[in-house]
Amino acid sequence: MTISGFTIVRNAVKFHYPVVASIKSILPICDEFIVNVGDSDDGTLALIKGIGSDKIKIVQTVWDMGKGSAVLSEQTNIALGHCKGDWAFYLQSDEVIHERDLVRLRRRMERYLNNAEIDALRFKWLHFYGSFWRYRIDLGWYQKQDRIIRNNGAIESFGDAFSFRRKDGAPLRSAKTGCLLYHYGWVNSVEEMTKRSQNAARIGYGDEGKTRSLSAGYGDLNRFPVYFGSHPAVMTDIITAHTLSARDGRNIQKRYWWHPARFLKIRYKTGRRVKRKIE
Repeated sequence: MTISGFTIVRNAVKFHYPVVASIKSILPICDEFIVNVGDSDDGTLALIKGIGSDKIKIVQTVWDMGKGSAVLSEQTNIALGHCKGDWAFYLQSDEVIHERDLVRLRRRMERYLNNAEIDALRFKWLHFYGSFWRYRIDLGWYQKQDRIIRNNGAIESFGDAFSFRRKDGAPLRSAKTGCLLYHYGWVNSVEEMTKRSQNAARIGYGDEGKTRSLSAGYGDLNRFPVYFGSHPAVMTDIITAHTLSARDGRNIQKRYWWHPARFLKIRYKTGRRVKRKIE
């Protein structure tokens, strides 16, 4: 069994995407990693080359912004087209996998390798928000996602590259991995998020409403669930340097001094959903 990792990235330095951590998080189980580097003006290409792995294969492209958000799936499919593995493991540039899940993920791929009834493997999507110790489960924040697909030419990215579909129009058949997909797209300063939103708006991508709600900051983080578990090791430096998370972490320790999960550091996401938008 062979595994190809793949991603797309453009102006990662300018917009503070943790793409290096993302790539490194699954590199150990990949036989190759395809990185589609779009035309950037901030040193993104050098950033990717700086990872220094022989597994990484860089494809340089020019993104046609006139295609709107569809340019994202187009570029994703270009990267997918270079993958040679039995499975293609896709991560967006702000998504990271925990090192403790790598063995389990490889075993899941081995288990379903010869099962033609399974097209993809699904993750629980953990959206961190404001702090590395808070996440969203309310309306508008999707909670599951397919990120490992069978590389048989029958599956493609579509729309804004949110997910994948079968080319024959049949439903994508997924099996659960039982693993978390760590999404760090919303753990940035308000200023950085505003810049990202403006960039995304250029191609008709993103949720302007979410960003507008940040005009006064992230607000009272206590309205969101607490994450007591560990984060992927590749994110350690980024998390340590995040001021709001440090302050929120101290508040959590004080408020939940009694909570067993604090000491056990269980990587857990509640199955409860809030069916309304939390402002």
